[in-house]
Amino acid sequence: RRGPRADMGPEIAAAVGFVSSLLRTRGCVSEQQLQVFSGALREALAEHYKHHWFPEKPFKGSGYRCIRINHKMDPIISKAASQIGLSLPQLYQLLPSELTLWVDPYEVSYRIGEDGSICVLYEATATKPPSSYGMLTCKNQMMLGRTSPSKNYIMTVSS
Repeated sequence: RRGPRADMGPEIAAAVGFVSSLLRTRGCVSEQQLQVFSGALREALAEHYKHHWFPEKPFKGSGYRCIRINHKMDPIISKAASQIGLSLPQLYQLLPSELTLWVDPYEVSYRIGEDGSICVLYEATATKPPSSYGMLTCKNQMMLGRTSPSKNYIMTVSS
């Protein structure tokens, strides 16, 4: 049996970067706080996923790895936020009230709102050149079965 790819780095980095960017857009959190938050979240996710990461079966354990805000704050996010003194009420103001973030081997995607479209934050496959990492493509656009070659929608984030 092939052991899991030990490195969840790119996937966790994509998830952490996304949550941090949501906090950053509201402008209430300093860059220094964001760095502490990102570090705490990265460690918490690595620890949480340690025995639940199966690159050979990327969707196994997906529910366990899913980060969820559904009028109830995900405990991993609230724990990381408490490191920078953010209270639960503050988190609810800063983050969407409905957010689902799936962190799976080779793919990180999210949905805002229960009926929102699912967007891919990070995708890695053996067949793709590294230059395609970090592209934001909307799964729903791919699933409409367009006959023209699919165009990748790229969202650039300027800091």
